[in-house]
Amino acid sequence: MDLLDKFDSIAALRASLPFEKADPFTVVMEEIISETEAMIGGRRTILAGTNNYMGMTFNEEAIEAAKQALDDFGTGTTGSRSLNGTYLSHKKLEETIADFYGMEHCMVFSTGYQANLGMISALGGKDDFVIIDADSHASIYDGCSMGNATIVRFKHNDVDNMERRLKRLPEDAGKLVVIEGIYSMLGDAAPVKELLEVAKKYGCMTLVDEAHSMGFCGENGRGIAEQEGVEHLVDFYVGTFSKSVGTVGGFAVSNHPKFDVLRYVSRPYIFTASPPPSVVASAIKSIEAIKRGSNRRAHLWENAKRLHAGLKDAGFDLCTEKAESPIIAVHFPDVMIGTKFWEQLIMEGVYVNMAAPPATPAGMFLMRVSVCAQHTTEQIDEIIKRFKTTADKVGLELKA
Repeated sequence: MDLLDKFDSIAALRASLPFEKADPFTVVMEEIISETEAMIGGRRTILAGTNNYMGMTFNEEAIEAAKQALDDFGTGTTGSRSLNGTYLSHKKLEETIADFYGMEHCMVFSTGYQANLGMISALGGKDDFVIIDADSHASIYDGCSMGNATIVRFKHNDVDNMERRLKRLPEDAGKLVVIEGIYSMLGDAAPVKELLEVAKKYGCMTLVDEAHSMGFCGENGRGIAEQEGVEHLVDFYVGTFSKSVGTVGGFAVSNHPKFDVLRYVSRPYIFTASPPPSVVASAIKSIEAIKRGSNRRAHLWENAKRLHAGLKDAGFDLCTEKAESPIIAVHFPDVMIGTKFWEQLIMEGVYVNMAAPPATPAGMFLMRVSVCAQHTTEQIDEIIKRFKTTADKVGLELKA
């Protein structure tokens, strides 16, 4: 038996999508012009699907620091953090993140995916329970699968449903509630305050993934928990450098006095080569810039609100009533009209993410648009204009 035969239905679905001139699964960025523009298919294209929320990929201090680190330390560590892969800069990065969050301890992972994988699998042991939102990111689900805990799901952002689940669990059991500040597909914010309060009522430890909210939520950009004033209810934060920080890597921070033992039990931390010095150096400078980036945060929110209002007024079916984040998800009635729309939109010079099951909740088909602090007002208006032009060309009926 061919072990790939099990994927025949997925391959058939992929082949059935009516792409003719462009394909979202094979997009190549031929030239990056700026944080907000690239050459794709020979066309100058506005980037509206990159997660580059704070626009840090061309931060001058970060680039210079990365260049200097290449000269000083070479291209990589060739070892895990537990062996030869801890340089002085790795410790400086952990200190920078801990200071950013106002916490005592930090571990840096090679990716944000591994941060969730490493933390959840280590914290959730045999006889423990991990309680997660049904719409959690794949890295959270995979962290649960890797651990030995019993997994309990509650309905998306449903505080009452989570409480009903917690009531059924043994009082003396180890329990970890995992939530995200902003959910990556719909761009909706979790009711973090209410969820954390209920979690603590039932004796749970808490982990908040701020991957899609770090940088722009809260006075200092620490995320939704800071914005809601409930940081004291968070036992562990997990985040990534691949969104607002503009590079690659992940982290976990905590005030727990036994936190450092996780360095010896978290397999994704122990058995993966550490981030290269150039990435570490750029991340330090980016986080320092984010910490003082209140004006950039304000402009990002202006962009998000302008884009959400413009698309809503044009009659598009949006997944949130207001802009809860820089992610604006546009719902499409079916896969065929959605694929035609994505293809025509990139021909019009706007790149967004086409999102389909199983990545999306409840089988929804979406255009996932994400804005950047470096988008100009004119670019936001142009995105709205080209969305409307594309709808007309593919025959998408908009709301009156």
